[in-house]
Amino acid sequence: MQKKNKMKVIRRILLLIMIICLMPILWSWYLSIRHEKQQEELKYLLEKSEKSKKSSNIKSEVNNILERFQSLYQENADLAGWLTIEGTNIDAPVMQCKDDEYYLHHNFYRKKDKYGCLYVRKAADLNTPGTNFIIYGHNMRDGSMFGSLDEYQNQKFCQEHAEIKFDTLYEERTYKVLAVFSSSIDESEEFKYYQFYQADTEEEFRYFYENVKEKSFYDTGVTAVFGDTFLTLSTCYGNSEQERFVVVAKRLINN
Repeated sequence: MQKKNKMKVIRRILLLIMIICLMPILWSWYLSIRHEKQQEELKYLLEKSEKSKKSSNIKSEVNNILERFQSLYQENADLAGWLTIEGTNIDAPVMQCKDDEYYLHHNFYRKKDKYGCLYVRKAADLNTPGTNFIIYGHNMRDGSMFGSLDEYQNQKFCQEHAEIKFDTLYEERTYKVLAVFSSSIDESEEFKYYQFYQADTEEEFRYFYENVKEKSFYDTGVTAVFGDTFLTLSTCYGNSEQERFVVVAKRLINN
């Protein structure tokens, strides 16, 4: 009898240990499902606005915002646009506010969330964009946000997903991948891609352009000249807090 009681106690202890071990996994799974559901809700709001008008480039007379963004903008005026890469998990709103760190830890509805949002820094001007527009996002293990961005390490993947669509509140834009590389945000790194926003001279332009082409894992076949503008996607990379994975794309001027 005493032996049976001991076995029951042991089984209960083992069960408790198993539950404790599973809790982080279950919680992570729950957050992933919740995030996925939220993203679907946001896509629904976007599609709802698109269907309400025959053309998505009809603008509001009040604030000049594209009609397709009206519903989302009413939910959160921090909306800066929408980023889409066909055939990937990257299809989400891009945010902007006065606190550059805010959307690292908050979702679209301004709730605390480890997934955060894709975002641009306050220095980025949506009305009169500079030479380089930088979008940041978390590299999530479940592949959401910029979790699939590092697939661009594969040249074939890049060829199949060369076009990136980033629509701001005010206009639709299409880009083509120019360079793919990893970099460090450590002060010792000479080339600081994340500090480049505007090229006022051809020399400044060439400094950025030549560096990203030189650092690129492979030749994309895309070139640029002074006057072209870029979209840069940046996320964490590897095990170091200082490493970043970067995709730079050139805007297609005919779009």
